[in-house]
Amino acid sequence: MQILRSTKEMQALCRNFREQGKEIGLVPTMGALHAGHLSLVRAARSKSDVVAVSIFVNPTQFGPNEDFSRYPRTFEQDCALLEAEHVDVVFAPPVDEMYPNGASTFVVVEGVSDRLDGASRPGHFRGVTTVVNKLFNIAFPHRAFFGQKDAAQVAVLRKMIRDLNMDVELVVCPIVREQDDLALSSRNVYLNEEQRRQALVLSRALQRVDELSAAGEVSAAKLLQEAKMVLATEPAVRLDYLAAVDPDTLEDLADVREGALVAVAAHVGPTRLIDNLLIGKSGGLAS
Repeated sequence: MQILRSTKEMQALCRNFREQGKEIGLVPTMGALHAGHLSLVRAARSKSDVVAVSIFVNPTQFGPNEDFSRYPRTFEQDCALLEAEHVDVVFAPPVDEMYPNGASTFVVVEGVSDRLDGASRPGHFRGVTTVVNKLFNIAFPHRAFFGQKDAAQVAVLRKMIRDLNMDVELVVCPIVREQDDLALSSRNVYLNEEQRRQALVLSRALQRVDELSAAGEVSAAKLLQEAKMVLATEPAVRLDYLAAVDPDTLEDLADVREGALVAVAAHVGPTRLIDNLLIGKSGGLAS
């Protein structure tokens, strides 16, 4: 497994792969890898000749009061996990390699970037779309693999790819959960034992929505009301948003008969967690 830190070296290597007729699968990450990330790596391996994983804690997608400085960084452990998965190349650039002195160009997907996490974290998706655009221009992937847990991010990136006529396929993989249904997240390490227990209310609220939808309820308002009742059983959990939206536009829906993304974000102690499910045509809680 090669570990590269230079954008020029990564570009040269990936051009060479393409010249050899090899298809490249890219898994963009910020490190602190867990089983969810590894499921993306395995999906990439199943669909690609070459698997590339980026590890880069991207400063432009963090707000001024967010956790950039303390975001978990476990590079050696991450590389050991990736080598065990037979990853071909890890791209782990320093910040000044991705954002040279004087860099002032950003990619903005208007509209959809202002919804859900974009509304809660102004500027977040500008950082995401900019760094992903850079990674596409460095690794030249045929396919890029992302997790359904970051559903709002998926919607933003899908629109960016479509709007800019990018020749890359976005592959979305199911949410991976702990045995107790907590969605895997690198930020779960922030939770103490009591907060870890409290965090399970997010998946319980979504499970309630899933059950009601399967029983025929189509009113978004009623589904969200029931979910809020579940969330209220853990008063220490502070709701950021709970919404039933179109999976592509992230616009609110009145009913879910044509399918919907039900997404939740909440603070458990100081930690912000997200979770979601697709209902209707797209089918239930991922596992």
